[in-house]
Amino acid sequence: MKKFILRFIASALIGTLLLLATGCQSSKKEVSSSGTTSTSEARKEGGSLVFGLETETDHLDPYKAATADTRSVLFNIFEGLVKPDKDGNLIPAVAAKLPDVSSDGLTYTFKIRSGIKFHNGNAVTAGDIKYSLETAKADQIAGLSEVKSVDAEDPSTVKITLNIKDNDFLSYLTVAIIPKDYTQQDTHPIGTGPYKFESYTPQQSLILAKNTDYWQKGLPHLDKVTFKFESDTNALLLDLQGGGVQAASVDNATANQLKTGFTIEQANSNAVQQLDLNNAVKPFDNVKVRQAISYAVDPDEIIKTVNYGKGVRVGTPVIPGFKKYYNESLANAYKKDPAKAKQLLSEAGYPNGFSFTITVPSNYQVHVDTAQVIINELKAIGVTATIKQVDWATWLSQTYTNRQYESTVISVDGSNLSPESFLGRYVTTSKSNFLNYKSTDYDTLYQQAVNENDDAKRVQLFKQAQELVSKDAAAVYIQDIASLTALKTGYAGFTPYPLFVIDVSTIYKTK
Repeated sequence: MKKFILRFIASALIGTLLLLATGCQSSKKEVSSSGTTSTSEARKEGGSLVFGLETETDHLDPYKAATADTRSVLFNIFEGLVKPDKDGNLIPAVAAKLPDVSSDGLTYTFKIRSGIKFHNGNAVTAGDIKYSLETAKADQIAGLSEVKSVDAEDPSTVKITLNIKDNDFLSYLTVAIIPKDYTQQDTHPIGTGPYKFESYTPQQSLILAKNTDYWQKGLPHLDKVTFKFESDTNALLLDLQGGGVQAASVDNATANQLKTGFTIEQANSNAVQQLDLNNAVKPFDNVKVRQAISYAVDPDEIIKTVNYGKGVRVGTPVIPGFKKYYNESLANAYKKDPAKAKQLLSEAGYPNGFSFTITVPSNYQVHVDTAQVIINELKAIGVTATIKQVDWATWLSQTYTNRQYESTVISVDGSNLSPESFLGRYVTTSKSNFLNYKSTDYDTLYQQAVNENDDAKRVQLFKQAQELVSKDAAAVYIQDIASLTALKTGYAGFTPYPLFVIDVSTIYKTK
């Protein structure tokens, strides 16, 4: 399934891949723990692919992209000094090798990869790195706030100096490297990735062409990839069945209707589905009300009825695959307890319950279905909820940006391989704090975690931060939904990652 990823797009994130059993009538294959698809079919270079998306890109500028789906597409266009591989390791990309780090941990020195070029044919220089990181910092990209300076030592050497040591700093350097002084990224993006921008038609498609100068030899395999924007799940299914789309991230219901002619690949979505409560509006400005809702909603029931049991229950904004920082003790912090929920409502001044609206983007059927289950569960504590379906653009502008909503169901991811990427949005002043969560205790604890140099203490502080968010019931954390990708017979090479990306560079034709 396709996830919305408010990319806040996370140190060594290792995705736990789930195996999907082969059905007797389907051509489903399992994804191995190495992240490769089992296939004996020969690879054919060239050709094209149409990948269906249930949302449209919100920005082509990598520093302005707000959604996970957008960032998952831009992964193919842009690269940072480093990039994640399929196992969650950070490997050199624009950089020739991992950096030399000073003994005090404040200075990172990179050498630029020899011969690497932007899509416009220009060589990447240290000046481009300096411009990119300074621009990203100005745009408040996660993790870059403590960058003190970026210096171009020579055309192929860049030195980054921090105000304070940050053990996770390398993970922030997946941020896109772009040409110096280039100002047309949102209309004609230019990066160094395996595919380059060809055209964009609003509400229709984004077309990418093979980067023949790509530094990683042997990639990509396809000559052309079209990301087609679908109006909803039904439209996507029809295009998959009709042959107009050859690949897509799909939900369980859609996957079950693709009985023949497709391989269904399963992995973790690496995003947390949650019932977000607007902490700034009544009655959700009352922590006891939020706790009551948390005791009334049963994630296990949602996983079973909506996702066919394919999901991992969570109790925190951090995904289970991020094992180092994930606080697994919180998964059952709110076991279903209607009596406890009613008691909390009474203490909060709502003994007879209340009514509210769950705003859901209509293009995500899985979130609509989840909201319906939640509505039924809340009836047991006298709370009446109704679903308000809106189109994606409206959800993005009104719910996320303007925060004009009571509650919503959505999946939220991290934009990079750092704990800040998942937890930074809960800081009171964060521009991505669309839940309007406000806690001076959390703000203090979070900053302590960010500034802590001792790795073990740092991990513990971030786990304590998750405990505080859970105690305050900032949201109802439901599950990391299993991510299903449909790939038409005749294509192979799907590669899952421990974060939400769509890497089309590894996909190839087999006939």
